[in-house]
Amino acid sequence: MAAAKHILPELPIDSPERRRLPPLLRRAWYGLNQALRRRIAHLEITPDQFTVLRTLLEHDGITQRELTHLISSDPNTVASLLERMQSAGLVERKTHEKDRRANRLKVQPSGKTKYSAAREIAIELQKQVLSVLPEHKREEFLHDLALVADGCREALAANVRQS
Repeated sequence: MAAAKHILPELPIDSPERRRLPPLLRRAWYGLNQALRRRIAHLEITPDQFTVLRTLLEHDGITQRELTHLISSDPNTVASLLERMQSAGLVERKTHEKDRRANRLKVQPSGKTKYSAAREIAIELQKQVLSVLPEHKREEFLHDLALVADGCREALAANVRQS
């Protein structure tokens, strides 16, 4: 006999009991970010630096502007982050060969080493976090979460176009 599905009643949008996307996303992001921060602290990199290293390794030779878009950040934050990473010997910024206002980015050997170690930790953390879901639903959840992230980006773009 199949178990009965628990169906939640539809709550009004302004009901305090209703699950809301912003606090749920924030709580999930904050918890994941802090867990990763603690687990990679011994590598002397932050979760944001890990994200930059991963993105640069996945997109060899991109510009600072392209990085800003890919990691969904703002130019000032990325510039400050890259400055610290360059000082730590993790990345190199070189003036773009065709546009002197742009910088091409490259991961240095020490950045690759730290990224590799952090990646193993991040993979284990992801497995731990996703273990709360049935195995057959994990990929579907990640797919749906990507759709939500795309929807957020589209909402931002629509707002920028209206400004």
